[in-house]
Amino acid sequence: MPSSYQLTPQALDDLSEIWDYIAEDNVQAANRVESAILSACNNLAIHPLIGSKRTEITPLPVRFWTVTRYPNFIVVYRPDTKPLQVMSVLHAKRNIKALLEERSPL
Repeated sequence: MPSSYQLTPQALDDLSEIWDYIAEDNVQAANRVESAILSACNNLAIHPLIGSKRTEITPLPVRFWTVTRYPNFIVVYRPDTKPLQVMSVLHAKRNIKALLEERSPL
């Protein structure tokens, strides 16, 4: 069964910013990171409950998944939507709580 997910406009912007930043030094590395993030999104669409709830970060009905190959990146998604909605893709060193509050409503 094919999986389905949708990147919100914010998640698309996040992905573009990540790619642009990495591509300044290495386009192939940027492509690898982008591919790993999209692969993680595909996996989340198949198994939407594998991510963690982080109620200390947000009360919103989202889950968090660290990209396995590139653990500096976190996918924030809504597991209850069809297709699965990827809300944000964030660098783990950023203040995720503040960013999500700024971006509300997710």
